[in-house]
Amino acid sequence: MSSRARPRRGPRQGGADTRRAVLDAARARFGRHGYDGTKLRDVAADAGVDVALVSYFFGSKDGLFTAAMAIPMNPAELVEELTRDGAEGLGERLVRRFLSLWDDDAANSPMIALVRSAATNEQAAALVRGFVERELLLRIAAAIDAPDPELRAALAGSQMVGIIMARYVVRVEPLASAAPEVLVAAIGPTLQRYLTGDVALDG
Repeated sequence: MSSRARPRRGPRQGGADTRRAVLDAARARFGRHGYDGTKLRDVAADAGVDVALVSYFFGSKDGLFTAAMAIPMNPAELVEELTRDGAEGLGERLVRRFLSLWDDDAANSPMIALVRSAATNEQAAALVRGFVERELLLRIAAAIDAPDPELRAALAGSQMVGIIMARYVVRVEPLASAAPEVLVAAIGPTLQRYLTGDVALDG
């Protein structure tokens, strides 16, 4: 019997074709099962690779989602960057950083399409909701030293979602063409109040 190893089935391990197969499988899984319902091992099985290879390529589920949906940021790195200096000034940093990401039309057209779909399609809404809650808002809440941090982070997130819809999806003027620093100055203090100020959460 020959001692040569049997050829692998499916995509070649570690190559560009494998990475593409994993991303295709991830998009299909995220689309069918949402963010919370997608597991790395299921994506790996669909792509015909070992789950360790998926982890090697993308690190974690949020890394896989970021790559699959062509989101120009890693949420863990983004939130770590924004919260590194604590909660003071976080509102303005949030607005400035998100505008810098979303103003890049070439990078964000898939994101805009995803947000637009979420407004009318429950599957897309569940996908966006799961990602935003797990990977963005909970990370921001962990940096807030104030009562009800999860609700405060959600309030700030609602403000940013409204800006994204108005500026990039519906394109309401003059908001759509306003200079980023104008919006940072106008919206940053509101986000800061949500994050650290008195928002009368007890009614």
